[in-house]
Amino acid sequence: MTSAATEVASASPAKVQPVLSAGGVEAWHVQSDLVPLVALAFTFEGGGAQDPEAKPGVAQMLSRLLDEGAGPFSSDAFQERLAARAIELSFNAGPDAIGGSLKTLLQHADEAFELLKLALCEPRYDDDAIERVRAQTIAGLRYQQNDPGVMASRHFFAEGFPSHPYGRPTSGTVESVATITREDLLDLHRRVVARGRAKIAAVGAIDADRLATLLDGVFGTLPEPEPLSVVPQVEVAGRGTHHVVDLDVPQSVIRFGTNGVSWRDPDFIAAYVLNHILGGGAFTSRLFQEVREKRGLAYSVGTSLVSYRGASMTWGYTATKNERVPECLAVIEAEILRLKTDGPSDEELAKAKDYLTGSYALGFDTSTKIAHQLAQVAFEGLGIDYIARRNSLVAAVTQADIARAAERTLGDGKLLVVVAGRPVGL
Repeated sequence: MTSAATEVASASPAKVQPVLSAGGVEAWHVQSDLVPLVALAFTFEGGGAQDPEAKPGVAQMLSRLLDEGAGPFSSDAFQERLAARAIELSFNAGPDAIGGSLKTLLQHADEAFELLKLALCEPRYDDDAIERVRAQTIAGLRYQQNDPGVMASRHFFAEGFPSHPYGRPTSGTVESVATITREDLLDLHRRVVARGRAKIAAVGAIDADRLATLLDGVFGTLPEPEPLSVVPQVEVAGRGTHHVVDLDVPQSVIRFGTNGVSWRDPDFIAAYVLNHILGGGAFTSRLFQEVREKRGLAYSVGTSLVSYRGASMTWGYTATKNERVPECLAVIEAEILRLKTDGPSDEELAKAKDYLTGSYALGFDTSTKIAHQLAQVAFEGLGIDYIARRNSLVAAVTQADIARAAERTLGDGKLLVVVAGRPVGL
């Protein structure tokens, strides 16, 4: 058995236990003494959807600045302290959350958690760091303006969620990022990075008592939360319409989507199996077989389920020559309707369930992956035993479940479609 496999066997997520510190900080914990390290993942409720309406990009900029100096340490000094102990610390922002991860050798855990505390509780937001991150962000946004994949995705969300926070790009725009101020960052930080707002998971060679003490020192010192903006519930708009982003490229990039169900919905597991059959299986899905294998229309094609706090959807992607865009879309739409009308065969359903149950453990092959998976499950409110139950939920999916999920997610088969390129005949 490899060291990674041995670590997973010792750190099975099925062994997850709750931890409650003296200060009231809750976490999920998997103890594994095989490798002397600690991996921590955490997710704060509230992300890009909390950005000011005219200033998308605040949450992402905030996440990029949290380790750019904190407490008494400038950006360079903070990074030097991380590097000196080989401590890995990172932050990220999405539509609904600001999250992060920490990985450290056990012998440096006290210092690692102290640096995490400074990053979360005392970020400096120095002017030079803000301007450096702003310049990097704007340069990236300008570069992306010629990327058909990025532009297709941005326009898809703008069309699918008009006048809604999800319709605004989490990374912001060149114009909005240029106007973000230090006060914008501080305001969002006060509202999101707050006590009791984080879901936390820890995996590694640390016992519950010591973990609780370390967590108190970080998350127990955060300020009390201020109210978050309400994110309205919304469905995908514009289904049945096609939109073109004009870019002079020989191959058009396509994004398409329709409604879905959230991870917290009782029909999610059935929808997940259905999606695997439709476009989630890399080489076995219906769309892969029809679009690539039979017709050679695209190199890759697929779908996935997207679950946000205020919206859910079935979302897909592909790319094809400009002159073959109408044909490609016609094949996709026909296959979606066929699957919705006829359903999968019993063999397809059995193979999909076998694959999804058999491959699930591959997402838990390191302590960091386990911690991230646990934090995400906690964030979704699925229960501490979800990972242990998940495969039995998949195995129990029936044709009736698939039919119900298809009605809710595929519906009438009408898609919102955005094409970045110069499609012919669309």
